[in-house]
Amino acid sequence: MAKTNGSLSTPGCWNDKLIMYFGEADALKKGLPTVEYLADQLHISPHYLSDMLRSLTGRSAQQHIHDRLVEQAKEYLSTTSLADAEIAYQLDFDYPQSFNKLFKKRTNVSPLAFRRSFN
Repeated sequence: MAKTNGSLSTPGCWNDKLIMYFGEADALKKGLPTVEYLADQLHISPHYLSDMLRSLTGRSAQQHIHDRLVEQAKEYLSTTSLADAEIAYQLDFDYPQSFNKLFKKRTNVSPLAFRRSFN
């Protein structure tokens, strides 16, 4: 394994950065997190980050970002009464349809069906 300058020496380090991003009060005002943003936070190149994540987890950096977005969406859907479109905008999607498509692709259920499972 290539030297990582300690940035990816622990498997959850990149994930911690992603979780911290979503934990910031105004995080999504800066836009959706990008592979470039995470790589910059870890002081490595975006290509290296994606390659390392793919070799460690079998998934790309972008897939990990999408997973975290879906987890955030699940939290909103299960704990708020925000409409799907409002959640999409909260997560910085330009179009609610894009949010719905990503959510359904990752979970095999629509955001509405996911929310109904809590009622």
